Amino acid sequence: MTNNTAFAELMAHQRQTEALGKIAERLGWDQETMMPEAAAEQRGEELAAIEGVLHARRTDPRLADWLDAAQAPDAAGAAILRELARSYARSVKIPADLAQELARVTSVAQGVWAKARAADRVADFAPTLARVIDLRRQEAACLAQGGDLYDALLDDYEPEATAQSIGAMFDRMRPRLVALREAVLGADTPKALQGSFAKDGQLALAREAATAFGYDWSRGRLDLAVHPFSSGGGNDSRITTRVVEADPFNCLYSTIHEVGHSSYELNIDPAYGMTPLGHGVSMGVHESQSRIYENQIGRSAGFTDWLYHRMVAQFGPLNVEGPEAFYAAVNQVRAGYIRTEADEVHYNLHIMMRFDLERALIAGDLGVADLEAAWNDRFLADFGVAVDRPSHGVLQDVHWSVGLFGYFPTYTLGNVYAGCLHQAMRAQVAGLDAAFARGDTSGAVGWLKERVQQHGGLRKPRDTIEMACGFAPTEAPLLDYLEAKFKALYRL
Repeated sequence: MTNNTAFAELMAHQRQTEALGKIAERLGWDQETMMPEAAAEQRGEELAAIEGVLHARRTDPRLADWLDAAQAPDAAGAAILRELARSYARSVKIPADLAQELARVTSVAQGVWAKARAADRVADFAPTLARVIDLRRQEAACLAQGGDLYDALLDDYEPEATAQSIGAMFDRMRPRLVALREAVLGADTPKALQGSFAKDGQLALAREAATAFGYDWSRGRLDLAVHPFSSGGGNDSRITTRVVEADPFNCLYSTIHEVGHSSYELNIDPAYGMTPLGHGVSMGVHESQSRIYENQIGRSAGFTDWLYHRMVAQFGPLNVEGPEAFYAAVNQVRAGYIRTEADEVHYNLHIMMRFDLERALIAGDLGVADLEAAWNDRFLADFGVAVDRPSHGVLQDVHWSVGLFGYFPTYTLGNVYAGCLHQAMRAQVAGLDAAFARGDTSGAVGWLKERVQQHGGLRKPRDTIEMACGFAPTEAPLLDYLEAKFKALYRL
């Protein structure tokens, strides 16, 4: 077998594996948006069956031979071989029956969680969560082979990151975030947006906002979900949002956030389609795109100026008058319960809490029976507010139900990356604020497409950010941005 033949056969095998993975992802999207409730058990079996096929393909002994023999034709080919070797090394450590059981249980667990959340009954979800954690700990033990279990799981979402390095970063960030929060909460609070905003109007404005960010409707769609998410890639990347009639920002900024994720997938070089490079390189880099769309662009004074006028056109006069008051309302800082609704000052503190709790769960230092009390105690200590019900506390996030342990810290890592990208973008692209005020984000999103999105998985995560920015990623630009923005807004 020649080098060229080995590479070609490897690519043909991977193309089918990628296609089957997209089918599984589409089943997951359907489950969250349109699937009949009674189909949950059957969907679990369907996803388990597909996972069995995928696991067999990812551990096919021929992969080892192809990887040994193949020679990359170019830099992209070398990156493909790197990613496939990494995937194969991880996949062969996990027994097929464990991979299938994880797929089945986490599929069913989503429905159990959603019902428990709606009913505010932690006990209804606890046995299922315990089973998910047990399976993920088994998987982590296979991957870690004597090493740290949490690091083994984290590597699925942010390759080469460790809990120690992320924990150290959090320790550096926390004092400045807490000091900023205390200063802001001690200042006068701007008027909040109030009223009732009809569902149809919110969704129409959400679509308009998505269009303003360049979302390609010919390759995407917007649907409703309990927990907003995006799904897919290539020529099919879909977004979801949710509607609360008293809080239109929930819908609007969830939509903008998911547009950031989806645009990353849609803007990857088409030449990387159906290869390991045809996806976002990590969840931290992925989150950098959604967070910079949502926050540094979407919550900027310029963009909220445009959004204010679109809100008035859609809903009539608001209780906050003028773009400046609207900008303050969009960026109001308050110690709320819900992570996805948190302001920029509080958001990372939500993540730090979850990071500590899930590390304890995976390490076996915290049991599911004690999780709710641990969550409530930590939330009161960190935010000064007592959790009033489970849907505002331990049941609010979908992540643990689907086994995404190690995922949460990538949200703050994404914020850190976004801070770096924003600093570099501001230095290189002129006239952004004036353009945002016209609803024109093309300069910003075009820069992100060129510097980050088109490259997909070509480079490692930190290298992706460093190449885009011209400097190694650090938390300082994010913290500087937050302090400058909120000290000005709250006149500190």
